[in-house]
Amino acid sequence: MVMIAFQRLHIPSSLGYLLVGLILGPHTAGPTVNVPEFKVLAEFGVVFLLFSIGLNYSLPQLHAMRHQILGLGTAQVALTTSAVAALLWLAGLSPTQAFVIGTVFAQSSSTIIARQLAEQGEDTTPHGRLGLAISVFQDVTAVPFLILIPVLGAATGMNALAGELGWALAKAVLAFALVFYAVRWAMRPLFRLVAERRSAELFTLTVLLVVLAAAWTTNSLGLSLAFGAFLAGMMLGETEFRHQVESSIRPFRDVLLGLFFVGIGMLIDPSTLPRIWHWALLGALLLLSSKIVVVTLIVRHSGMDTLGAWRTALLLAVGGEFGFALLAIALESSVIEPEVGQIVLTAVLFSMIAGVLLIRYNQAIAARLTRPPAETPPLADRVASLPVPQVLIGGYGRVGHTIAVLLKSSDVDFVAFDTDPKRVDQGQADGHAVLYGDIADAELLAAARAERASLAIITVDSHAVALRTVAALRQHCPQVPVIARARDLQASSALIEAGAIHAYPEAIESSLRLGATALRMLRIPTVDIDQMLQDIREMDYQPVIETHVKEDAK
Repeated sequence: MVMIAFQRLHIPSSLGYLLVGLILGPHTAGPTVNVPEFKVLAEFGVVFLLFSIGLNYSLPQLHAMRHQILGLGTAQVALTTSAVAALLWLAGLSPTQAFVIGTVFAQSSSTIIARQLAEQGEDTTPHGRLGLAISVFQDVTAVPFLILIPVLGAATGMNALAGELGWALAKAVLAFALVFYAVRWAMRPLFRLVAERRSAELFTLTVLLVVLAAAWTTNSLGLSLAFGAFLAGMMLGETEFRHQVESSIRPFRDVLLGLFFVGIGMLIDPSTLPRIWHWALLGALLLLSSKIVVVTLIVRHSGMDTLGAWRTALLLAVGGEFGFALLAIALESSVIEPEVGQIVLTAVLFSMIAGVLLIRYNQAIAARLTRPPAETPPLADRVASLPVPQVLIGGYGRVGHTIAVLLKSSDVDFVAFDTDPKRVDQGQADGHAVLYGDIADAELLAAARAERASLAIITVDSHAVALRTVAALRQHCPQVPVIARARDLQASSALIEAGAIHAYPEAIESSLRLGATALRMLRIPTVDIDQMLQDIREMDYQPVIETHVKEDAK
């Protein structure tokens, strides 16, 4: 019931699982789940998560990403960990506790970032792609911490620490070699043999066997279960079975990862909140501010513009689920005290709540933090210098570019707006009137004299952005007809309800064109085919919708 409510409210599911854990935990009234037994089961959530991450980061992929994502991701984790650890050490914490908290704070939530960007239609923007890639790669850079944190708990001095760390690294190399050669020599032939049986059940059982065997191998060497699963995933990521393996493992990963977050929720003790809330709030501010500053500096240094660097930093400021995993290992290894663990846990939760707001309003916040260069004329002046356009185009991607070429060849004045600076540069290089800006912005519409346009065409790929743009045009210049691009029938219906005159669903239109070609090849008269297609469009695709519903019913 909690998960249904959270999904309806568009709240990240990880927070819902944490709430369930709080309800079922030993620190609150009501039902209580046996924590030790549950913890054993929930630990496999991290095991399957690391296996899935390993599938997406095979050795060739890591080598290909070594310059941008590998460099930026590693730098972000290293600098954030160092900065936070240094501040906490100066504040009086032991070096070990300060370091562990730094590693926890360095993580960002890939789940929250990906979902929020998709809802806002920013998942394909440069800052969105870079922020999500760095957040995912943080999980890879956290793998060494799975080895290091238990060692910190076992060592009693510097000499012991150096010896334990060296022995742990030697065992990690041995585990890597064992899993590497096992996959190369045994796993690929095994999966080929299983695939020949064409049994989904047998394939899934084989995947589970490989994951658990790899986890058992590293655990037998005194390392974490998750480290072995990551190695197995990384090796299988190089094989032709990667996609099917990922598909087979996803249900187990999602369920067990949810149980892991429930287990983390059980650690939350609400009774400590009155005496630690101010420290937790300071911790959340430290987490957010340190990552914003570090990410802005390294992304700006990599060549991205200042606005994009700030927006990327605001995305990555949110605390991460993998930070919970590192915190759980640290508590189990007695590296940090329970009271400090409660402060860190609450601080990460506070940062997740604040991080959702930072992601949602990243453009407005970054715009306030960024001052435009003095030599760049205001957007209103640049738009005013152009002729009054007959057509406004929202988005200069593949579809927007095609429409711009057709309009220019027909001597129709137009102006296109896009929020991707690279597309703006490309459009201007093409000789088209393309400017940076959000066409849903009321001030931009006024500056562009949108009320005097004959037509507005929305070509953006994101359905959420298209809906917001159509609604803004209906509000500020209702007399201007709007036509839009839609991904499917559902998106088309929503855009028409929002105020678009026409919304052409790409999937259905391509199907109609394919069907029309088939009918022509079968020597059906072209006039009859054109009339049939026109009738379908005039009926708002109702014949196709009815067929679609009937197929779903089956």
